[in-house]
Amino acid sequence: MKFTIEREQLLKPLQAVIGVVERRQTLPVLGNVLVVADSNGVSLTATDLEVELVSHFHTEVSEAGEGTVPARKLLDIVRNLPADAQIELTVEQDRATVTAARSRFSLATLPAADFPTVEDIGEANRCCFRNVNYAS
Repeated sequence: MKFTIEREQLLKPLQAVIGVVERRQTLPVLGNVLVVADSNGVSLTATDLEVELVSHFHTEVSEAGEGTVPARKLLDIVRNLPADAQIELTVEQDRATVTAARSRFSLATLPAADFPTVEDIGEANRCCFRNVNYAS
């Protein structure tokens, strides 16, 4: 996955979904944001297993794909870049690379397939709720 975007265009959607990312999570993947890039643009998804926030924005996508990136680290990097910076985000295998001007950051990623969605959580709960017995 690879796309290029201006700092402000990435910062606002990232700030919109970061609120649901917990600092101390039960699953390591919950500290990440799911990044999905396709011909329609890029979407960022974050969840705490109760609430899922999704933010979508349009930008030039060089290579479609998906991956999870450490949410708070990405936010700190983007926040500290110059206001007029052009950011290139590349995800290959288990590494994400954020490049802007002369800066280059490498972040460890987790598989996108491990990222839970609200639909997955809802299906698991339906199974449990069918098996509830109430005391008389």
